[in-house]
Amino acid sequence: MDIIIQSLGFKAGETLEGFVNEKVNTLKNDSIIRADVTLYKGPASETNSDYCEIRLEMPGNDPFVKRHGAHFESAVAECVDALSEILNRAKSQDIKRRQADAISIQDALTEGEDGDDTEVELEDVVKNP
Repeated sequence: MDIIIQSLGFKAGETLEGFVNEKVNTLKNDSIIRADVTLYKGPASETNSDYCEIRLEMPGNDPFVKRHGAHFESAVAECVDALSEILNRAKSQDIKRRQADAISIQDALTEGEDGDDTEVELEDVVKNP
């Protein structure tokens, strides 16, 4: 996974970039192509004025998260936690969908075996759920 870090309005140090790389690399998903991380400071009048935006480029919809905090480290950690939750939710939905497909295939095959003399082909069941 490529990680692109942009810091707007300031120069990010090596320690901050290392922290961002370390945190973003904890996101485990084979379909992530690239992570675009943008760090910037908000208005000086705000107390929590350090912002972090992370967009993961992957097939389908690209998850995007924006958080702010007193320090960039806390904002980055919150973004990574939110993205981890989003990826876990998508993974569980995918698993549920696969299990539902498997159950419907089994039902269609057993339905064909039970009653009538027509044979049910597996290809027909998979193509037309």
